[in-house]
Amino acid sequence: MKKNKLVPVPSFNEAIRFWFKLGWISFGGTLGHIHIMHDFLVDKKKWISSSRFFHALSLCMLLPGPEAQQLAIYIGWQLHGKKGGIIAGVFFILPSMFILLALSCIYVSYGNQQWMNAIFGGLKPAVVAIIFHAVWSVGKKALHTIAHYLFAVLAFSSIFFLQYFHALYYPGYHYISFNT
Repeated sequence: MKKNKLVPVPSFNEAIRFWFKLGWISFGGTLGHIHIMHDFLVDKKKWISSSRFFHALSLCMLLPGPEAQQLAIYIGWQLHGKKGGIIAGVFFILPSMFILLALSCIYVSYGNQQWMNAIFGGLKPAVVAIIFHAVWSVGKKALHTIAHYLFAVLAFSSIFFLQYFHALYYPGYHYISFNT
């Protein structure tokens, strides 16, 4: 693995612009955000090394709660201290909240109309494509050996298939729902 040559710490305003922009991109969920952060922070701007990014991601995955938000707060804190972490966390959540509020208002007003169902139905494949692209990109960067691939397949299989065994003991609780 080659070492990334890091540039000096970005200005606070430049970091604010990135976190604000990231907050408005809410399609793709956690994996989409992680892919965007890695692509911008590691590959394009080189504000943080790839190994440090994945180390921070591993730590955030151990904590309860949303990994992408925790990763954004951690990287913001690493770049600009407490105020960087707070700004990264606020700008990660606030724009998404406004997007969801606007979509909710539109859905309440026009949700039972045919054209609105078609729009939301058309967004589903786009979001799935974004997620698959993010999985592919992050997987290429994080999985290096056959053992890594085997553990990834085993983890996915366990999550995907063991939910049905879990449903036998807890019939009203499902991890993944394919009903829309």
